[in-house]
Amino acid sequence: MGIEVVRYNYRLRPGSTAERTLLDEWHRCRFLWNEAVHQNKSGAKLTFGKLSKQLTASRKQSSWLRAGSQVVQQQTLRTYARALDASFTVKGRGRPRFKARKKTLPSLEYTRRGFTLRDGRLVLAKGVSIPVVWSRQLPSEPSSVRITRDSLGHWYASFVVTREAEPAPAASESSGIGVDWGVTRTATTTDERFDLPHRQHRKRCAAELAKAQRTMARRRRGKGTTPSNGYRRARKRAAKVQSRAAGRNRHEAQAWARRVVDNHMMIGIEDFRPRFLAKSSMAREAADAAISATKRELIERGRRAGRKVVMVRPAYTSMTCSRCFARAKQPLELGERTFRCQACGHTACRDRNAARVVLAVAERGHTGVDDMSQT
Repeated sequence: MGIEVVRYNYRLRPGSTAERTLLDEWHRCRFLWNEAVHQNKSGAKLTFGKLSKQLTASRKQSSWLRAGSQVVQQQTLRTYARALDASFTVKGRGRPRFKARKKTLPSLEYTRRGFTLRDGRLVLAKGVSIPVVWSRQLPSEPSSVRITRDSLGHWYASFVVTREAEPAPAASESSGIGVDWGVTRTATTTDERFDLPHRQHRKRCAAELAKAQRTMARRRRGKGTTPSNGYRRARKRAAKVQSRAAGRNRHEAQAWARRVVDNHMMIGIEDFRPRFLAKSSMAREAADAAISATKRELIERGRRAGRKVVMVRPAYTSMTCSRCFARAKQPLELGERTFRCQACGHTACRDRNAARVVLAVAERGHTGVDDMSQT
């Protein structure tokens, strides 16, 4: 039994003074982040070492920065440096952007030097003490904590801890499953018992959300004026509706991923990235399906359980026959949901056939249909 690093999340109940202090700390970190983005746009080559030296010099000159914790400010710059490095090494990863005051939710990260746990409370640097709702006990001493606030104004603490890895249920060595993503059905697998249907939680809440958004539009004031209390209440009501739908999707994704991982030793996953769907006519259905979050949950849970997780490129998976691996000469239209092979006469559901192709590619140790020879 090994050791795994996980996050334990808890609700925080900060008072008005503590909340004001957290927001002031967030504005300092946001200022440092935006200043680093500005320097990067001017052509300066930034590393964490250079940013850390600039922070030390800035704190000597600015009493406003000195009023905050140096630990959380350094962590902000370290996060920026990592994001900047990833933009050069990870394909499709963009450069770090400015964090707007009204559009970015607060996020603060403290290392072990910046916080302590005392009498059931989280005590941060500069003496900020916040009650924690301990829904479960921490398995070990946390190495760091991330404090965030959601769109409803609720504060949370995410502790990084180590624990003994739970042994995964025994599964047959030959058991494998292929997963194909879609919009009408969120996940189609080689075994229909493990399909994940599209529940359309956001669509069910659409009427309630539209009503709250219309109220927001009526109560909206002009730019440069303070929002009214009625507008704030309507905005919070809309955020609650969206949060409720997202929570249902997250719960279903976790339960489904656990069931798939517990019953299969190898999982072949279509490496589908639904970013392009946001600009299509299926943008609302794709957002409701939450494909990216479900895919991420399945990958993390599978690797944590020690399963073999293989990512297969989505190219030609819908055009290839799962029986003879002959490829169709023309791509299938989205409205054509049945796959028919002209070579061997095999007929199957389009998504089911693609899931079987994904599994066959993963079992042969490849990452794409192009890597395999056709027979």
